[in-house]
Amino acid sequence: MTLVHVLQNATGQLRDVGVSDPIRDARILLAHALQVDYKDLPLATNEDLLPDTIQRYDTLIKQRAKRIPVSHLIEMREFYGRTFRINSKVFDPRPETEILVSAALTNSFQRVLDLGIGSGNIILTLLAEQLVASGIGVDICKDACYQAKLNALFHQVEQRIDIRQSNWFNNIDGQFDLIVSNPPYIAKEEMPSLSEEVRLHEPEQALTDGRDGLSAYANICRNVRKHLTLGGRLIFEVSPHKCMEVCKIVYEAGFDQVIIRSDLEKRPRVVIANLDR
Repeated sequence: MTLVHVLQNATGQLRDVGVSDPIRDARILLAHALQVDYKDLPLATNEDLLPDTIQRYDTLIKQRAKRIPVSHLIEMREFYGRTFRINSKVFDPRPETEILVSAALTNSFQRVLDLGIGSGNIILTLLAEQLVASGIGVDICKDACYQAKLNALFHQVEQRIDIRQSNWFNNIDGQFDLIVSNPPYIAKEEMPSLSEEVRLHEPEQALTDGRDGLSAYANICRNVRKHLTLGGRLIFEVSPHKCMEVCKIVYEAGFDQVIIRSDLEKRPRVVIANLDR
């Protein structure tokens, strides 16, 4: 079978089961099966594919048809112009989180703390962009810490980051001029409405607090002031429809200046709090 025929068949299979972007997913997985870059995938060739390539690709398509995310199948995700290794044990980075990174980079910083590091995409990007900075990343999940350490090595920032297993501030000492977090903010009652890709294949503790989706913000804000230097910044990613509630939690923690940044669809996505006193 030629590449074109294989790609057409795979696209049809994914379309039949309701995959939202079957053409794109089929192409990415074919590039992965061929072990070539997605951008280098030929689309107008009549060359036959090798049987082992067809078998490998067929396996990937069958897995995608079961709603396993593409990023889990190829074990990588592009984020802020860099590639991060991921797996089913860590939250798959989303494009909207790049808004948090952009907000953090609007001011310089020396010491950064990432609460809930996951794959490390936030803090490792910040350290790669801010060459004089160092920091600590924590996660309650041991597997996430391991994955973040691998990504730190890959992006050559391992000498400037300390990755620890910790439940928020439990294993943290010292102060930071930047604290960032993309905590679990989906309410328990919202979980059934998520796509199968998210609901069935993302780590649940990275998605929801099992309650109202606000408890992580409250837990962080109860202890954040003693770890934030005067003039430092606390930056959260938030659910658009919970933004005002998060702002209230931040104000009640003693922050006077709070800024909201929106995503490309004009939805509130990031809350920035400055510690001025």
